[in-house]
Amino acid sequence: MHPVFVAVTAAILASPLSAHHSDAGYNQDNIVTLHGRVTRFVWRNPHITAYIEVEGENGTTTEWGIEAGSTPIMSRSGWTQDMLQPGDIISVRAHPDRNPTRKHVMMLSIQTADERVWIQDESDYQGTATSDSIEGVWKGRASTIGPFREKLSQTPLTEAAEAARAAYDYRVDSPIGQCVPPPTPGVLTATVVYMTEIDIQEDRVVIRNEFFDNQRTIYTDGRDHPINGERTNQGHSIGRWEGDVLVVDTTLFADHPSTSGNGVPGGPQKHVIERFGLIEGGRRLEIDVWIEDPQYLSVPFNSSLQWDYTPELQLYRYDCDPALAGLG
Repeated sequence: MHPVFVAVTAAILASPLSAHHSDAGYNQDNIVTLHGRVTRFVWRNPHITAYIEVEGENGTTTEWGIEAGSTPIMSRSGWTQDMLQPGDIISVRAHPDRNPTRKHVMMLSIQTADERVWIQDESDYQGTATSDSIEGVWKGRASTIGPFREKLSQTPLTEAAEAARAAYDYRVDSPIGQCVPPPTPGVLTATVVYMTEIDIQEDRVVIRNEFFDNQRTIYTDGRDHPINGERTNQGHSIGRWEGDVLVVDTTLFADHPSTSGNGVPGGPQKHVIERFGLIEGGRRLEIDVWIEDPQYLSVPFNSSLQWDYTPELQLYRYDCDPALAGLG
């Protein structure tokens, strides 16, 4: 996970990458191989894209887009914004677009002319440092976030939610296309590949996440939720301390078409309570999450996930580009 070149074996190359934000548009049952000359290398979010000219059997060339992950993920995978230059010859293994007329693929690996192989590293990095407070830099544990997501996906839905999910079209309806981040709990599970920093201040706690440069402010000065307050993407959060545990109460969420990337919306009555507390001697942070959203969830959801304390890792800027966001 440190920014060094990643050498991989054939066995690793054959294994699937962790799912990321735009994988819905790609056929992950198929793998294609492309060989061509780099024309552009766009180091922007929500995903880095290399463009290559591929020569066909009749001698004509076609430009293909090679989608990789976001700049924070790829930076931690050892990539840099100048690693590919126009004219470079590369070979690509990738999943093809579900639309066969669209010359765009999702990268599995890139091999450069010097025979180095580059991948998107989303391994379950685990920290070893300890902390005596919830403040600091944290990374989600995939082994706990996977079951959390699975349980959330199995929560009974209302008829309105079932209808909305059935009608949801990623390419048209996804907030990613407008560079809009997910609200909680989606922002909590994004930590499996994106760093989060918690900053404890005198009258508030600020939680920053790399994904879309998302920031949550949790007021701890004793205020209540405002009556008829403005509804926002991350909602209005107030918190209190129970010993070393931060209890966060959030309401006033704006409508959102896909709160966890699965096409299930969030509504005006959504209410979330989170408890942030240290475990394992300060090596990990456990977050218990309770969600009530009667418009879309038939029953309240409750589960927990964990983050590792990782002060050795840094947060990167995301700077989402709407012109690229809609490509995936």
